Amino acid sequence: MAKQLLVVDDDPGLLLAVSETLRAEGYEVQTARRGSEAMVRVAEALPDLIISDIRMPGMDGYALVRNLRASPRSRLVPIIFLTAKDETADRIAGFRSGVDAYVTKPFETEELVAIVKSILERVQRTHSDLARMFGEQERDEHLDLIRDEDLTDAEWRVAEAVARGLSNKEIAAELKLSLRTIEGHISRILDKKNLSNRVELALHVRERRV
Repeated sequence: MAKQLLVVDDDPGLLLAVSETLRAEGYEVQTARRGSEAMVRVAEALPDLIISDIRMPGMDGYALVRNLRASPRSRLVPIIFLTAKDETADRIAGFRSGVDAYVTKPFETEELVAIVKSILERVQRTHSDLARMFGEQERDEHLDLIRDEDLTDAEWRVAEAVARGLSNKEIAAELKLSLRTIEGHISRILDKKNLSNRVELALHVRERRV
């Protein structure tokens, strides 16, 4: 299943060039012209990775990253800054805000594609490592023995799928539910259990199995 990316930039020409480059690499790409619009896109469907400019009208890139990192739902989404701000202080501010990579304009498209691929592969390795750590979960009959009483049956099935290292899209396909429904379940689970992210959720499921 193709990874979904969100590109945010107020320059329509650059937005088109970057999105077309990434689509040519097989990614599904959504776009936004400003930070507030990007937040709407994220609310509609959580992307696998976000590429954002810093200088934008209204909510700039720094504010966008702070908002994304403040939400348990989007806290772990990888973010790349693609910007003309190339001073050392700008880079430091970017990394302190929570971005995973910093690319300055003008840039080589091959470099951007390589960074995107590297980050997504790292995320996939993390999911795979979690799956190996927790092992293959038993299905229906065993779930009743280890489930968390605070969660509904549907929420627990989503939680154990997260613990197996599945992405939201993979969980949606396995449980035959919409991506938006899966995202809603995960958000409610994190709130109910006072957890910050998917890794903490996976560890919680593992603790229930011990």
